Amino acid sequence: MTVENFLRSRAPLSTGHAVAALLVLEDGRYIMQLRDDLPDIWYPGHWGLFGGGVDEGEDEFKALQRELREELELEVTQARLFATIDYDLQPVGLDCYFRKYYEVPVTLTAWNRVVLHEGSEVRALRGEEALSLPRISPYDAFALFLHHSRNRLAGSIYAPVAR
Repeated sequence: MTVENFLRSRAPLSTGHAVAALLVLEDGRYIMQLRDDLPDIWYPGHWGLFGGGVDEGEDEFKALQRELREELELEVTQARLFATIDYDLQPVGLDCYFRKYYEVPVTLTAWNRVVLHEGSEVRALRGEEALSLPRISPYDAFALFLHHSRNRLAGSIYAPVAR
């Protein structure tokens, strides 16, 4: 895997609202994706969370369900909004966008049935392992760090999604 597409590609990148899943296994590991090394995607060849764009008029949770079905054949019935990161790109001539992160509990049985359709690899990793990967998309790394370190956040009253 090279970083050629990440550093040197001139292919256009699309912008828009997006959703991502903090897929948390029963044993606490996170399911991560090694993104394809394609010139027209954000952070090619980097590790990240599963998810994708929200289509015009699409409900955000429905977008999350669609993306996880398309990428992993994973059927999601419950998720909890964990964090939203807003991007104001107006100074560079674009618009304001969000990336919403949902905590999604995944059973070990469901994990054993996933089929990877997008990305070049999928792994279940402990938080420290995931955050130590050599190439991880920065926005997903931030959300993953917040989730993994949620008990350190001052005054945190965070309660995970019921399993």
